[in-house]
Amino acid sequence: MSESDDVMDEEGLLDQKLAQYRERGVSRVKLGVSDIDGVIRGKYVDLGKFIELMEKGGGFCDCIFGWDVDDQLYSESQFTGWHTGFPDARYRLRVETERWLADEGCPYFIGEFVGEGDTRHPICPRSRLSDVLERLESHGLTLRSGFEYEFFVFAETPHSIRDKGYRNLTPLTPGNFGYSILRASAESERFSGLLDYCQSLDCDIEGLHSETGPGVWEAALKAHDGLEAADRANLFKTFCKVFFQKQGLLATFMAKWSMDYPGQSGHFHFSLLDAAGDNRFFAATEATGMSELQHQAVAGLETYLPEYLALLAPTINSYTRLVKGAWAPTAATWGVDNRTAAIRVIGGGATSQRIECRVGGADANPYLVATAVVAACLHGVEEGLRPSQPVVGNAYDIEDALPAERRFPRQLREAAERLDGSRHARAMLGDAFVDHFVMSRYWECSEYERNLNSWQLERYFEII
Repeated sequence: MSESDDVMDEEGLLDQKLAQYRERGVSRVKLGVSDIDGVIRGKYVDLGKFIELMEKGGGFCDCIFGWDVDDQLYSESQFTGWHTGFPDARYRLRVETERWLADEGCPYFIGEFVGEGDTRHPICPRSRLSDVLERLESHGLTLRSGFEYEFFVFAETPHSIRDKGYRNLTPLTPGNFGYSILRASAESERFSGLLDYCQSLDCDIEGLHSETGPGVWEAALKAHDGLEAADRANLFKTFCKVFFQKQGLLATFMAKWSMDYPGQSGHFHFSLLDAAGDNRFFAATEATGMSELQHQAVAGLETYLPEYLALLAPTINSYTRLVKGAWAPTAATWGVDNRTAAIRVIGGGATSQRIECRVGGADANPYLVATAVVAACLHGVEEGLRPSQPVVGNAYDIEDALPAERRFPRQLREAAERLDGSRHARAMLGDAFVDHFVMSRYWECSEYERNLNSWQLERYFEII
């Protein structure tokens, strides 16, 4: 199909949707774009403005890429700032991304930033993922993937957590109740409500249960091809919070909100398919089911994940989760159905042979998680790498003996330095993106270092 055919198909689909909107009396549309941290920024527009945006594209102030998560401007961004005058960054809406917001009576569309001449934007996370998926397609392969998230739910509001100084918060339910039918049944209206709400947004959850810890849930999103899985994951993180806040509750996707409980993961499951849709990770003749391609993908992850770690663990808080014995990896290890390893190979036949990357936290931007994982795999495929021997038993036991380059950085600044110096990441993601993202992580470190935290006050206030 030619590019002109794609345009005609999109125009035809848009005409159908506009006819439906007019029939239903729809007067407004909501749209959103993802920033570097995965925060969705957006707005409502009336139907006339929406039609104009679909025809001509639109613009957001490019401070979206100059802000941190607290809307504070980066002081050293070369991409945008006072020195550039904060011009608009152009974006286009993707008609195929439409969702219906039943509780708002309007549709929602995902936007994607574009660069000069309608090229892919050098900083946009969705565009970076598009680039690596296109490179994957040059090998005759497509991505099928799905995310799973752990998150805590509190009987709190955005106001109450601030009034309490984020201390002595009340979880939705008490105690350690992993996989609890008691908790899921007692809270069945909320469990069912979230399942229905996400299904209405085309963010279907295939599994939902309580996890170990007070008020902690885990949701596994259904797998999809290409960009769709990351789109759904990004929407899920925001609209899951919306679902609970509309009930006077609050969900957090921090990697670790309390040192008393395990961290919150954002595991990424994926396989690579050929043009016929067959799973190229599966080899029926092998005892483990692992094909040569899956071995190469594992080797790429094993070799390059430490260089990409800042994309999977992007906050100061991320590194409180990546500690030994906390159900989170601290080095690039792999094993067959081994949850102590960073890279878990899961067998089960042509339909389920896959890799679970267990590195990412719930706080990571799903577009960048997928980008980093696919990029590392591509390095393995293109370089014909072979993995080490799989870990049997406890992966933590062997990590101290691994080469330094296989061990993960212990804090964000070190991870940013590794990414900054990675020629592989620069070749795959572009210098503009790497420079901007590294700058944003150094900023995050500086903001942390110039502020007092409660540990410092409690430890030093009186006695020192």
